[in-house]
Amino acid sequence: MKIAIGCDHGALALKEAVIAHLTKKGYEIKDFGTYTLDSCDYPDFAAPAAKAVASGECDKGIVLCTTGIGVSIAANKVDGIRRALLSDVMSARMTREHNDTNMMAIGAGVVGQMLALEIVDTWLGTEFSHNERHQRRIDKVMALEK
Repeated sequence: MKIAIGCDHGALALKEAVIAHLTKKGYEIKDFGTYTLDSCDYPDFAAPAAKAVASGECDKGIVLCTTGIGVSIAANKVDGIRRALLSDVMSARMTREHNDTNMMAIGAGVVGQMLALEIVDTWLGTEFSHNERHQRRIDKVMALEK
């Protein structure tokens, strides 16, 4: 599975920890930056990561910033993206089972590294339920882009 990842300067350390963790587990990572602690603009990294997921170049995506909010807004502007801002394991599981999210966001200033890695593992390890009522709801949400 190929994972798109992007962050701003506020989440660089967490992004690097997530990349190391996922690489060790055998995931292929496409890193959209940032690569330094220099102040930067989160849409410059979240949008390309989201576009890679929407196009099928990457299977799923993870975006990070200090709160997770800015990258969430940017990623969800890309057609075809269903991105959830996560700060707990139960939400990570439920958003995959019920919403079939294809991207997730974490706030590095909100969630510590150990919890963040557990959230990432849960989110990536949970399959969509394929329940008819959940698919119907997803279809309605995705129709809002048209």
